[in-house]
Amino acid sequence: MTETGRPEPAVRLTRADLDALPSYVPGRNPTDLARELGLPEAIKLASNEVPYGPLPGVVEAVTEAAAGVHRYPDMGVVTLRNALAERYGVDPDRVATGCGSVALAEHLARATSLPGDEVLYSWRSFEAYPIIAATSGATSVQVPNDAGHGHDLTAMAAAVTDRTRLILVCTPNNPTGTALRKAELDRFLDAVPDDVLVVIDEAYREFVTDPEVPDGLTYLDRPNVAVLRTLSKAWGLAGLRIGFLVAQPEVAAAVRKVVTPFSTSMVAQAAALAALAQADEVERRCALVVAERDRVTEALRKFVPEVPTSQANFVWLPLRDRAVAFGKACESRAVIVRPFPGDGVRVTIGTPAENDAFLAAAEAALA
Repeated sequence: MTETGRPEPAVRLTRADLDALPSYVPGRNPTDLARELGLPEAIKLASNEVPYGPLPGVVEAVTEAAAGVHRYPDMGVVTLRNALAERYGVDPDRVATGCGSVALAEHLARATSLPGDEVLYSWRSFEAYPIIAATSGATSVQVPNDAGHGHDLTAMAAAVTDRTRLILVCTPNNPTGTALRKAELDRFLDAVPDDVLVVIDEAYREFVTDPEVPDGLTYLDRPNVAVLRTLSKAWGLAGLRIGFLVAQPEVAAAVRKVVTPFSTSMVAQAAALAALAQADEVERRCALVVAERDRVTEALRKFVPEVPTSQANFVWLPLRDRAVAFGKACESRAVIVRPFPGDGVRVTIGTPAENDAFLAAAEAALA
């Protein structure tokens, strides 16, 4: 019998290997937690959102675009691709857009990998990577993080085989916040065969302050490098799901070929264009996040000295077996964080008041 009380189907209709695949875990709804606790509200620091609301002009652009939702959007996303190309100094034919950068990672797996091929990545890293590899029929090759909770690029290079088709490099790394520096990334890219696509996943690039952490776009002279970015984080469009890829023209064209038709909605396109006009405000907001990130990190190290330096808009507590208990302790104080059982806890940087509430909860749980 199934969980609903219905009999199991006589013939299996879905892939058996998906049973072992973990589901993507979204951040918990703060309204539900507030209701459970009998409080007017709870704080959500679990999904790496920026807490300052939509950028100026975005709501107006969304409202105007909504009047045309009975029509299909521009499937070529020409205006937005041109705007992205101008902002980042690349040719439009090197740009592809999708339903968040995670969708573009999925499309890259489709475009590069067949059953029996390998997708290589560090672990722990972005929790969607195993799902992306499995749904493309490829084999995941996970290389453990190093002692500093970042990518072990030497081990990753050694793990490349003649079946490796795609390497996902998340920097800053989600969920640990660690970022790769230029010298180590240069050595790694030199070691990877030319027929393996290396995807530099930079969803949190705008929060990087370490001058030794390179911009992935500077590697586009290498034919086997692609760069992922998103407008969900620093640009405040998490609810509209829009990301973009920059790569060699043939790679970008292949992604545009396999992308779900019309998946970049007209509302998302309009919002993205409005957001891109607010680069100065994005920079200001990122500076606020960075200042709070540094304050929270310093405070946490009083209780967990091994908290790594983050270059993203979140911090990582390597609590290992205590991760779930810590998450529950925070929720008891109306603060939602993101535990990764057995590994650690990721905490998004919120407003100063939200961060103070989290630090009080953390002190109660860890002191």
